[in-house]
Amino acid sequence: MNAYDIIKHPLATEKAIRLMEAENKLVFVVSRKATKEQIKKAVAELFKSKVSAVNVHNTHKGVKRAYVTFAADTPAIDVATDLGVL
Repeated sequence: MNAYDIIKHPLATEKAIRLMEAENKLVFVVSRKATKEQIKKAVAELFKSKVSAVNVHNTHKGVKRAYVTFAADTPAIDVATDLGVL
């Protein structure tokens, strides 16, 4: 799997924006088959940033979300601005 197969798109919900501002996190919809390690590598490669942690959540609708925490020297707001989320 390459990085573009793993990361589908970012989420821009109210909760995601709050997490970005308060906890330096971004939320992405990812492939259901992707592991935390694959997601971490894909985000680091695509956005050229340091990732501290990845948590995943499988919704009841069958969508897998990745909550990606960035390192302190990489503001999530900068990554979101590059993506066009903000």
